[in-house]
Amino acid sequence: MLPATAPRKRRKEARPAELLAAALMLFVDKGYAATSLERVASHAGVSKGTLYLYYESKEALFKAVIQEGIVPVIAENEAIAAQHTGSSFELLQRLLDNWWTKIGQTAYAGIPKLMVAEARNFPEIAQYYYENVISRGRRLVGTALMRGMDSGEFRRMDVETTIDVVIAPILMLLIWRYSLACCQSDASDPRHYLQIHLDLLRQGLCGSQV
Repeated sequence: MLPATAPRKRRKEARPAELLAAALMLFVDKGYAATSLERVASHAGVSKGTLYLYYESKEALFKAVIQEGIVPVIAENEAIAAQHTGSSFELLQRLLDNWWTKIGQTAYAGIPKLMVAEARNFPEIAQYYYENVISRGRRLVGTALMRGMDSGEFRRMDVETTIDVVIAPILMLLIWRYSLACCQSDASDPRHYLQIHLDLLRQGLCGSQV
């Protein structure tokens, strides 16, 4: 009996991941408002009733997408920051590079555009995303900046505004990719874009100390 039941057991264990993958694809492609649980279930190859066994609502499903796909990368970056012993600019570079590798190059890169488009219509999910992703991400960048300022590696600047300046070009890159990039025939390579961003940050943060 074991050989016959083992595939079904593996299928059941894999089902939450399949549902999340289907939900992510639809949220990014269609938006939050236009994505129905019926459509997610269909894309995952299950019934709507089966989906409800795992997620009680669309809001719960969306939160699970964030919790399973993006929050672990935030936690990983927090561990990197806590253990880093090199320069503060190297830390900032590691944080941005890891974020890009784990999020920017994946389907999760479409989430920021979704949030910008629909946050005001769905304040509950906007608040959840802000608290679990944006706020923690800003603290990480702020930690690297303060570390550099305290050591004398970076010149003194307003930290909160500088966090915005560090993050904004990356958000622009992600939002552009999922919006007007379809109209652009000569889009720049994302890695080249990020390297130029880091070069500009180095000059701006270190100033005459470069």
